[in-house]
Amino acid sequence: MVNYNPKSWLILIFTIHKSDTLRMLWKELIYMGLFTLLINFFVLTFFPKAHSLEKLISVYSLVGFVISLLLVFRTNTAYDRWWEGRKKWGEVVNDTRNIAVKLNLITKNQEDKDFFARMIPNFVFGMKEHLRKGIIWEELNITEIEKLILENKSHVPLSIVKLLYQKIKHLYDKNEISGEEFIILDKNLNSLMDSCGACERIKNTPIPYSYSIFLKKFIFIYVVTLPLAFVTIFGYFSALIATFVFYILVSMEVLAEEIEDPFGTDDNDLPVDEIASKIKNSVEEIFE
Repeated sequence: MVNYNPKSWLILIFTIHKSDTLRMLWKELIYMGLFTLLINFFVLTFFPKAHSLEKLISVYSLVGFVISLLLVFRTNTAYDRWWEGRKKWGEVVNDTRNIAVKLNLITKNQEDKDFFARMIPNFVFGMKEHLRKGIIWEELNITEIEKLILENKSHVPLSIVKLLYQKIKHLYDKNEISGEEFIILDKNLNSLMDSCGACERIKNTPIPYSYSIFLKKFIFIYVVTLPLAFVTIFGYFSALIATFVFYILVSMEVLAEEIEDPFGTDDNDLPVDEIASKIKNSVEEIFE
């Protein structure tokens, strides 16, 4: 995620970052400009007096309004997914800290404290990479036996929670944890898995294919034919108008596509690596 000052207008306007849609779409803008120039040349060469095309402006105004409504819905839906993902990771931060504080006070054995100090951050790092379709084993602080157990599992975060449950149940059987404390810890662990499940739902439920392909085709057809409405008024400059409109509409779609899956490594994705590191530091500080 890019850290920036939203009040620095001049920097934001004139800086072309790699996540800027102008940098991402410059080839498509050139192709669209050339293609619309070709359309302009065809109309001006073979139909130079087709002033009836000017009446298309009202039609394109209405269609443009429809596209804007679709893009607003598209962008809002993508942002809702991004923001829900951020809220769930905020819940993970709170739950891990709560569990760590309680276990640090409840457990007396240093070996048990060390186990929880390792496994709670391991869950967070495992969840982070699970949402990215892979586990970075070097990030996990696990023993060889624990690695052998987890390597054969398709859902590593769930397996880590299982190990935490087993340890807590063992302490409960030894009467080191009371029944009330066991229930409280159970709720905290359940909350961790609820957050993981919610993030999986966001990850595995993209926007419907039919809606996505319709919107892309709609934008393409609208922009490609847009010069027909302006060519008799602006001549070849209508290609610039069409290209600019293409840049605006496609940029909205590209931004929506980028933030609807907020757990990746794109510039506009959530800073889950940073969040995981902060959780690890907090948990280790609690168990010191």
